[in-house]
Parts: sequence; C-alpha cells; structure tokens
Amino acid sequence: MRTSPTILHLDMDAFYASVEQASKPSLRGKAVVVGGLGPRGVVATASYEARIFGVHSAMPMSQARRLAPNAAYLVPRFELYRSISEQVMRLLRELSPLVEPLSLDEAFVDLEAGGSARDAESARLAGTKLRADIRAVTGLTGSVGLAASKMLAKIASEEAKPDGLVLIPPGTERAMLEPMTVRTLPGVGPATGDHLRRAGITTVGELAEAGEDELVRLLGRAHGHALHAMALARDERPVVAERETKSVSVEDTYDVDIHDRVRVGVEVERLADRCVRRLRGSGLSGRTIVLKVRRYDFATLTRSETLRGPTDDPSVVREAAARLLDSVDTTGGVRLLGVGVSGLADYTQEDLFAQAAGGRDEEPAEEPEPDPVAEPRPVPAERRWPSGHDVRHARYGHGWVQGSGLGRVTVRFETPYSGTGRVRTFPMEDPDLTPADPLPLIPPVPRRAGGAEAERQPSSLPLPASLPKSRSGGGGGAATSSP
Repeated sequence: MRTSPTILHLDMDAFYASVEQASKPSLRGKAVVVGGLGPRGVVATASYEARIFGVHSAMPMSQARRLAPNAAYLVPRFELYRSISEQVMRLLRELSPLVEPLSLDEAFVDLEAGGSARDAESARLAGTKLRADIRAVTGLTGSVGLAASKMLAKIASEEAKPDGLVLIPPGTERAMLEPMTVRTLPGVGPATGDHLRRAGITTVGELAEAGEDELVRLLGRAHGHALHAMALARDERPVVAERETKSVSVEDTYDVDIHDRVRVGVEVERLADRCVRRLRGSGLSGRTIVLKVRRYDFATLTRSETLRGPTDDPSVVREAAARLLDSVDTTGGVRLLGVGVSGLADYTQEDLFAQAAGGRDEEPAEEPEPDPVAEPRPVPAERRWPSGHDVRHARYGHGWVQGSGLGRVTVRFETPYSGTGRVRTFPMEDPDLTPADPLPLIPPVPRRAGGAEAERQPSSLPLPASLPKSRSGGGGGAATSSP
C-alpha cells in the first residue's frame, strides 16, 4: 500500500436529485425522489431532505410515497445526467490520466500518476480545488475521500458526505476502521453481515481479531481471505483507467404482469434487438446469450447459451433468446424480462450467422429491416408528459411537468437561473406545449468585447438547507464550505 494518501474517490451528492433541484428553483431545499413512477417503480436517488423520512435508493416507489407523501416524485432524465457526468469526468482527467469511473457520479483518481499530489498536503489541496471546480462548472457538490488505497478512499468519501472532504493519513487506517461496522467493508451485504453477527462479529476490529482461518471457515476461502485483508486495511488494487466491459444487457419491468405467451415472446425479441443495437454501438460482439425472467412471485430465473464464436447478428441473438425462453414456464405471469450478451470481443465471427438456427444454409440478410416490435411501445395518455421533464410553451416559455392525467398537464414555468415560477394547467393536446431539451445548470458565459469569454465565476445556486458544513478527517486544515 502507498505511503501517501494520493488515491482520490469522488462521489457526487445525491446526484440525480441534486441535478433536479439545481434545475428547478421551486424544489431547492425540498424532498425530491427520482425513479420509476409506475406501480413497480423503484427509487434511483433521493435528496437528503427525502432521506430524513427514510427514503433511500432501490426502495420500492410505493414505500417511498408512504414515507414521504409530500415529496416531489420525478422521472429520471438520463441524457442530462450523462452530460453533467461528462463535465465532471473531464475535470478528473485534468488531475490524472488514471481515472476509473464506477458510475455516472462516482470515480477513483490516482493523483500521483498525474503529478497532482505527492503527499497529504498536496492531496488535500487537489481535493479542495476539485470540489470548487465541480461547483463552478456544474453548480453541484461532490464529496471527496483521500487515502492510500481505493477501499479506504471510498470509505473516506462516504464519511465526508454530504459536500465534504475526508483524508485518512497513512498509519491511522487500522485505528479508524476498528470501531466501524463490518457492513462498512465492500462485499459485506445484509446476508454476510447477519452471518458474521451470528458468529459474534459486528465490527471491523472483531473481524481482524477473528483471524483468517476462522473467516475462511465461516465464509469460504475466497471471501474469508479477502475480508481478512480488508479488515487489516490491506488493499493493493490499482486505479484502472479502462474498465473492461463484461456484458451488455437490457431489461424492462412491466406495470402489469404479462400472461400471454405470445406477448412474452414479442417482448423478448424486442429486447434482443435493443441489446444488439447497444452491442454494436460499443463496437462489440459476444458469445453467450443470457435471458432473465422475473416471475409474478419475484422468483428470478436466468438461462444462457454459449455460441461457437462471437456475434452481433440480431437474428442470432433473437433466436437464441427465443430458445432460452422455451425452457422457462411463464404461465403464472412475468413482471420483468431481460436479454444480455456476455463473453464480449471486439470482432464478429462472420460465419456464425446461422448457428442459432442450428446451421441453416440461407445467406444472411444485409441488414434486417426495422421490426415493428422494436419500435417504442405506445405510451398511455397519462404518461406522455413525464413528471420533471422539460417542456416549452409558445406563450409562457420554458418549464417542467409537475404532473399529468385526466387529459390535463400541469407545468411550472421556471429555469435554473430564475426564481420560483408560476404553475399553469393545459389540455394534454395543447398545440402550444411541446417537449424541450434541458437547460444547462449554469447560465451561458457572457462574452466580452472582441469575443473573449468572461472568466467563469463559481455558481451561486443555493445548497439544500439541510446540508451540514464540510469536514475533513485525519487532522490538518479542513476544506470547509457552508451550505
């Protein structure tokens, strides 16, 4: 492990919800929940104001509504989240060529590899500047952890939340970890945590004291060995700039169980086509076709078939997925379907086009015509205006959908740089109301005479009122900012 805390972990604070608050002045400082709004939707992100009521990610949306009935419930805007994520990742790559993204809102950075830091003080300065730059460019806040290993840097960023910076000085790791719950360590989920608790192990210190042999006996060789090393603060994993994609998959959850076997087959074909489009978009092909079926009773089944070589032919994937479906009983109803391809390669074995059909002799089609089932499914009238999405009215300008139904749509007219806007209701078919692209969270930079852009100043967007001041662990000067 390193002798300096030069591995940085950035985690944006309640990312999706924070983006929505920043873009909608009327929601700043209020409970916001982002996710699927259907009967079987789940929470993607909850703002810190919503978390006070017990709402958290991966919770069923119906439960979230019971806990926080007065929160704003919004449909995700992934294209906007991706564009903001790209801005953040560019800032990280200015610090180092070794940036390992984990998701849209989370990444590791090797500061030493980029010459951005060599010791605790320079690492702290780099982390402080990064947080300021993110705020200036996006208007959002992120929490930073700094440590000598990836595991500890991630734990530090979690301790820093929200809107903080925590640095763990080398040599203090064991003392910091010992009182923490075993659930703090990566790979310890509810099941493993309960198993360890029944064995009398609840803290990381107790995990270290148990010894490797006892952990191997309790958890198996691989898991026991790994957890013992983590309990001793040992983590030699490097920051990897390019994470290898292991699979490409798509899935849909249905508001109402599908009982019709023909409809299930059509859905599987449609998912196979979507999966191939994503596969081709990444310049990949794959050998193993995977079908995922979640039945009415929440039992999840997976079936897979490995081909003789990699393919990105939609007919091959469709036919393999259909054969896999034949082995699954769907008579009780299906609530989720998914199709994936793994065993990826960056080439396609051209003579495998017919293998899914058992070696047929026909020539492959040049390019399949768009299948009607691959077209987007008709959206019910009440869903044509997703809550939280942007619209524009010919008379009132830019706004966002607060809700819709019964032939009406309610819009609040405001922008990221305006005050709280007024609410108006229109017929769903109002010709003056159209979907719109999201506006940037930071207003466009004014240009000086001669075309030069004025220097960008940090955003003045207010933070949610519930956020505490930033803090910094491990001694030394803390990077602080008031909400």
